[in-house]
Amino acid sequence: MPQLLKVQNFSVSADGYGAGEGQSLERPFGHADPRQMAGWMFATASFPGNPGPGGTRGLDDHLVRGFHHGIGAEIMGAHKFSPHRGPWTEASAREWRGWWGDEPPFHTPVFVMTHHLRPSFTLSDTTFHFTDAAPAEVAEQAKAAAGGLDVRLGGGAQSIRAFLEADLVDELHVAVVPLELGAGTRLWGGPEELDDRFHREVVPSPSGVVHHLLWRR
Repeated sequence: MPQLLKVQNFSVSADGYGAGEGQSLERPFGHADPRQMAGWMFATASFPGNPGPGGTRGLDDHLVRGFHHGIGAEIMGAHKFSPHRGPWTEASAREWRGWWGDEPPFHTPVFVMTHHLRPSFTLSDTTFHFTDAAPAEVAEQAKAAAGGLDVRLGGGAQSIRAFLEADLVDELHVAVVPLELGAGTRLWGGPEELDDRFHREVVPSPSGVVHHLLWRR
């Protein structure tokens, strides 16, 4: 089976934004509330860290439960990794090692696309690499590191758009959340923009989000 480049569980607002304006350490999603943008995931029984038997089941949980299945590497943009802007100093690189603490949830190599490089580092079983290569080259690097498994394109929206424009994405799962942000980093004006290149199924969830499942024609 060929290796796939996949977008999984990526939330956007009803007007197409994956994050708001003004990202900072205190506001990773800018003016967007992460509890609204990703609350459908946080509420599921399979979301990492949910204690005991609580949490929702059904469609949302099924999609969250498949997050790690068959994934051997991740690609992400610089702003998913950090609110930092500009070149890294030795001190800032030492101090900032991601939003996720000492146990990042990826458990694979992660390739961070950035104009400001820094040395690779490892936390637990996740190694972060930093690259300023073009999307096609990064995709090849990630597939080589994935050991025959698929590669997740984790976002943000700007990075996903770059890979879409390079025609490198094989599958997407985008969850449209019933709120409008009005500004920020936009994935699309509407999902129909991709209908010439992707098959698309639309599945509403009882949680209020609408799941768009797309795969290459």
